[in-house]
Amino acid sequence: MSEEILINVTPQETRVAVVENGVLQEVHIERSLSRGIVGNIYKGKIVRILPGMQAAFVDIGLERTAFLHANDARPDRAQSETVPIDQLFHDGEEVVVQVIKDPLGTKGARLTTQITLAARYLVYLPYSSRIGVSQKIEDDKVREQMRLAVKAVAGEDQGGFILRTMAEAAAEQELQNDALYLRRIWDDIKKKIQDTPPAHLIHEDLPLAIRALRDIAREDTEKIRIDSRETYQRAQSFVIKFVPEIRHVLEYYPGERPILDLYSVEDEIQKALLRKVPLKSGGYLIIDQTEAMTTVDVNTGAYVGKKNQDETLLKTNLEATQAIARQLRLRNLGGIIIIDFIDMSEEDHRRLLMRSLEKALARDRSKVQITEMSQLGLVELTRKRTRESLEHVLCESCPTCNGRGTIKTAQTVCYEIFREIIREARQFDGEEYRVMASQVVIDLLLDEESDGLEKLQEFIQKPIHLQVEPLYHQEEFDVVLS
Repeated sequence: MSEEILINVTPQETRVAVVENGVLQEVHIERSLSRGIVGNIYKGKIVRILPGMQAAFVDIGLERTAFLHANDARPDRAQSETVPIDQLFHDGEEVVVQVIKDPLGTKGARLTTQITLAARYLVYLPYSSRIGVSQKIEDDKVREQMRLAVKAVAGEDQGGFILRTMAEAAAEQELQNDALYLRRIWDDIKKKIQDTPPAHLIHEDLPLAIRALRDIAREDTEKIRIDSRETYQRAQSFVIKFVPEIRHVLEYYPGERPILDLYSVEDEIQKALLRKVPLKSGGYLIIDQTEAMTTVDVNTGAYVGKKNQDETLLKTNLEATQAIARQLRLRNLGGIIIIDFIDMSEEDHRRLLMRSLEKALARDRSKVQITEMSQLGLVELTRKRTRESLEHVLCESCPTCNGRGTIKTAQTVCYEIFREIIREARQFDGEEYRVMASQVVIDLLLDEESDGLEKLQEFIQKPIHLQVEPLYHQEEFDVVLS
């Protein structure tokens, strides 16, 4: 599998595209005016404690107060005992916290007091003595070897470490360099904690372009192309110091063709905003995001197969697993996800489908948990969400339909106008009525609904005049008395 990372940098926005075998798999976007804050460390102030929710609201200087749950407020998350939130903090108390989830929708950022600092191979836990290994490394023997290696690096100094997945092939000197770098950063943070007033930023995570080199690039990454010379030079300095093993794949892209036009990345981003995702066989997916969950509906569409019905359904479902895994990464869909596969009667086919889904999701960088398929062909999975989905980053609710995805028909609006005129005629004694509405509604009132309009004038015994308002959308109207 070949992987290439494209980094597009402008003064307003940085975009990172991960392309595997020529197909876009992930998009990360960071805008200068609304940078993500996951990983940032703040000196906060407790403004409200909610014992019933075992949580506290913390002012960290953002527009909305942030949320700190008791489970994230223990000095060390490895501890098993649960301490009530009102025994941990009191109103007005200052607390050093780190953001673990960006503000999403109307919700404030989620916080933790368990500070972590990430480098290429290690995550430093300054308030802990724990030595951990990434859950993605499953071999017990390898895990124990890595744990012993990092213990030698950690020495007797304060703080614990978690070895990241990429540390599996790291040399001891590389681990030593990471540990030294992280402890230097923590020494600087400790000084700032003393001097910084409450509700202020103490430490900011790396910008997206550099973070991509640390977190996204893998050993099998073949190229990392950056279209900004300034960012490329900064990336070179970072790579030489911290990740020299990827130095040979780092390139400056000076091409006249925009970098995200390579592999049709721009077109794929636009397609990722649509509800309907076509499958090669003729089937398709329908993806709907709601506040509570995301639903994915699999349909056969125009695909009728060449053999029997069971084989047709299986092929469509298997093809859908690959497309679903890609769409989850590409759209950055998180939280609860319900997949409605086409129902299959054969138990062997169901098992094959679940194995295919698990395999397709294996390369996802976010943690994914899958349940068994229900009798109705539904599969529930959860995907860790730390930032807004692609749709929420690039789009906003339609001001006409308010996010419904549909608008009232012109006929429905006409009847609403009739009811509004009757309501006002009973309350007020006007000489005449003027209806201001969109062109399509006025046309309908003059054509198909003209008889109804005439009968209404006879009923209220007042004239009704019509006026087109070009700026009104189809649902918008006003009834003015004069």
